Amino acid sequence: MASMIRIVRTAALTLGIAVAAAALSLPAKAANVTVVVNGQQVGFDQPPIERAGRVFVPLRGVFERLGASVVYYNGQINATGNGRNIALHIGSTQAVINGQTQYVDVAPFLVGSRTLVPLRFVAQALGAAVDWNQSSSTVTITGGGGGSYTPPGNPSFNLTNLRPNGSANTLSPNIHAGFSEPVQRDSVRVSIDGVDVTNNVYANANGFNVTPSQPLYAGTHRVRVTGVTANGANFATGWTFTTAAGAANNYLRNIQPATNSQVGRQFTITGTTAPNSRIHVVANSSASLGGIFQIGTGTYQTDVTADGNGRFQVSLTSSGGQLEVILQSTSPSGSSVQRTLVYGT
Repeated sequence: MASMIRIVRTAALTLGIAVAAAALSLPAKAANVTVVVNGQQVGFDQPPIERAGRVFVPLRGVFERLGASVVYYNGQINATGNGRNIALHIGSTQAVINGQTQYVDVAPFLVGSRTLVPLRFVAQALGAAVDWNQSSSTVTITGGGGGSYTPPGNPSFNLTNLRPNGSANTLSPNIHAGFSEPVQRDSVRVSIDGVDVTNNVYANANGFNVTPSQPLYAGTHRVRVTGVTANGANFATGWTFTTAAGAANNYLRNIQPATNSQVGRQFTITGTTAPNSRIHVVANSSASLGGIFQIGTGTYQTDVTADGNGRFQVSLTSSGGQLEVILQSTSPSGSSVQRTLVYGT
């Protein structure tokens, strides 16, 4: 089973067969695979995926733990670390390592907003040794820079327009921050009190929003935001705020059409929420299916206000395909709730 994650050094015919097989296969989670890098088990927000007999993992989960910095833009992956420069591209089996062309048998690909790369290829390209233990389904990676490489920081980067900024009279606040300079959206990670909430975040290069899926406790909370700027500099920053159980929890109920429904190109979403709440609506015709939901080109946004009985409606027009809609309702007292809906059109 050591061939599960290997670099192809065979003839072009073998490569062609491997790529053809990959095109016909669907991604599947690599069941119970454990990845250990230099003695530390790695946790992934996107589980490893097996494709054509190879194990793929989110790119930053491997590159950065092996001491490399990563810049991702428009499908191009560039990593530098341990004296090596590596270039990969989404959908391409060609890679370049220190100026030399090599090939992977299955190309990197996207799952939602996550970029997945072949584990063995990446590790060995960074000079690490890879071992597969079949009895425990464990991949052990040693060497490669051991995290000694620190990507350049950006001391001028800061968060702007913080919300909450100070205190909030609710246990379910809307959490928002702007970025002082553009960032690589897919690199952003957000945690609240040490819990990763990235999968609930919607963002673009200039800021993010998130409402916790569960009410916070009354007290002080820490938001931590990490990522990479558009210029390739790392940032790690955050802020604190306090909450109190003053406002009643908000809600979103009776949403029609229900999520996963088939809808027409033009349709109306209706529902109820706390009276007089402001509902922020974000829609994109390409569902992210996990990860950060992009607010950018092609994204529709609008705000509506619920009436005195909490009823609201919003009319949408889809360009076709799968449509993802985020409803975020904030009551006059500041209590927020967020719901993600997916429709077929």
